[in-house]
Amino acid sequence: MTVKFTTNEIRYIALFESMTGAMVKDCIVDDENGKITFIVKNGDMGLAIGKRGSTVAKVQRAVDKGVEVIEHSDDQVEFISNLMAPAKLRSIRILQRENGEKIATVETDAKNKRTAIGRGGQNIERARLLAKRQHNINNIVIK
Repeated sequence: MTVKFTTNEIRYIALFESMTGAMVKDCIVDDENGKITFIVKNGDMGLAIGKRGSTVAKVQRAVDKGVEVIEHSDDQVEFISNLMAPAKLRSIRILQRENGEKIATVETDAKNKRTAIGRGGQNIERARLLAKRQHNINNIVIK
């Protein structure tokens, strides 16, 4: 699935890449919650965050929004684990239905379930969107 960026997203990606030196694979601007989520290339997480979070803090001040950085992975299970962090997950299973639909089932305990879902479901919705855009996973179910 190819990802089309808005001009606003392209502007944020260019700013983030020039400030951090990390390569961005995807970006979601959530104006409702005042947050920008960047998916950075595998291995660029250290560059993006910087020493003691200094680089990401600089970016936050520049965009005047919360900035979240998630590391990309070609492995679907690892990518979903990265999306759900900091929630501790017991297991992740990806099933493909006969119609080609992919569904990820994530198991966790009650405390981590709240973290994975987020306030008003914002974390799980963002995770579903990014999983669809990056790995063509249609849904993420938390048990």
